Amino acid sequence: MDVPPICPLLFYRDARAALDFMERAFGFETRMVVDDGQGGVIHSEIGYEGQVIMVSGPPAPGSKYASPRDLGGKSTCSVCVQVKGGLDELCERARAAGATIEREPADQPYGDRVFTCVDPEGHAWAFGQTIALMSAAEQAVATGHKITTSLDG
Repeated sequence: MDVPPICPLLFYRDARAALDFMERAFGFETRMVVDDGQGGVIHSEIGYEGQVIMVSGPPAPGSKYASPRDLGGKSTCSVCVQVKGGLDELCERARAAGATIEREPADQPYGDRVFTCVDPEGHAWAFGQTIALMSAAEQAVATGHKITTSLDG
């Protein structure tokens, strides 16, 4: 199976439940599961529009890896997913599947509509849908922030 050159690896206490959740909540498709022989998941891949997220767990005792649930709900990252359409419906689907919606869908000054949520084990997710294509200069004016890009001469 082809794997994109960069993809996140998320650790869950219950990786199988996480895969099921991501299918129901976000419409992802489980591509592969490698069982550890004890009901856990050594490795799995879940796909969305050609991209891959790897899921594993539970982390081994004493491992440097953890589920946010093991860290009192703290997370060191958020998985950001850009969708082509249906953001509001996706938010409702995620809510119905058990996600905690932290930010309801709202238009952002930089041209995206966005919602954020947390999955049952505490991983943070952000979903965006472009509603207005804007240059970096237009985004800077709209947000009031200085924006530089590698495309700036």
